[in-house]
Amino acid sequence: MFDPFYPFDWLATQIVTRLLGLSIKSHLGASLHFFLYDVPKVLTLLIVISFIVGTFQSFLEPEKVRHWLEGKRTFGGNILAALVGIITPFCSCSAVPLFIGFLEAGVPLGVTFSYLISAPMVNEVAVVLIWGLFGLKVTLLYIGFGVGLAIVAGYTIGLLKLEKWVEPFVWKIQKSRSLEAQTEEFESNQLTWNQRFEQGWFQSSQIVQSVWLYVVLGIAIGAGIHGYVPTTLVTQIAGPDNPLAVPIAVILGVPLYANIAGVMPITEALVNKGMPLGTVLAFTMAVTALSLPEMVILKKVLRPQLLAVFISLVTLGIISIGYLFNAFLA
Repeated sequence: MFDPFYPFDWLATQIVTRLLGLSIKSHLGASLHFFLYDVPKVLTLLIVISFIVGTFQSFLEPEKVRHWLEGKRTFGGNILAALVGIITPFCSCSAVPLFIGFLEAGVPLGVTFSYLISAPMVNEVAVVLIWGLFGLKVTLLYIGFGVGLAIVAGYTIGLLKLEKWVEPFVWKIQKSRSLEAQTEEFESNQLTWNQRFEQGWFQSSQIVQSVWLYVVLGIAIGAGIHGYVPTTLVTQIAGPDNPLAVPIAVILGVPLYANIAGVMPITEALVNKGMPLGTVLAFTMAVTALSLPEMVILKKVLRPQLLAVFISLVTLGIISIGYLFNAFLA
């Protein structure tokens, strides 16, 4: 089977065995091979996919996203919001200003939450890294479960009618959009392909500049786990024989914050040590969908009661997804 990353594997092996004189099976050799192989692999994936997605996202502006979601109600609006979240590359913190803008524009509260959950958790960086590390089947399951969680959680919040727990100043901001502003939403359609390629390269370079350090640090941690952490320790704490492994992993992930590019190499190392894939991906979802900076920003516009409902729904949903992942991938 053709492996596009074989040159990275070969080069890492040569450096470890010939240049450094280490065995791949030794602790240090295994760690260094993991690090030297994953750094160029993950960065290459990020550059290529971010460029492709960034080019085609030149057709999609935040104002256009808001235009699509305005007036959408009930379940159909939640589905559309969750799907739009997939194709917008916003992390949790950059998705929050759009979340506020959607509310100000009259998008229903439940629909905005579907978008807020989907955008940071099922974005192109997450998808490409999971595909590169674990294959197409796992990627499709991740997308399906992630979008499903965004739809169900957002729809539930909409049914509960929790608008009273949004800070009053949000509702007081008047929506005043002139014909000129509405026309500007669609100016991106006038770009040439060269301009779209330039925008794609700019987005790719911006993403890599913002996450490369997280990538290197994450891979370094993953390399340490891969080379030095005993497999028996990992399986004992969060292995398939521990029925509470999934909720423990999710609860540990909720208060943490790590970029998806930084946490995925750790995910790979934990899976290689025997932790069930569903348990690890549930941890990953918790870290990315419920990041601490996101909660701090949301606190500015949501009252504690609504924030607690949001965190509880998503946490319970991710725990359920972890068990489903393990069942499907058993």
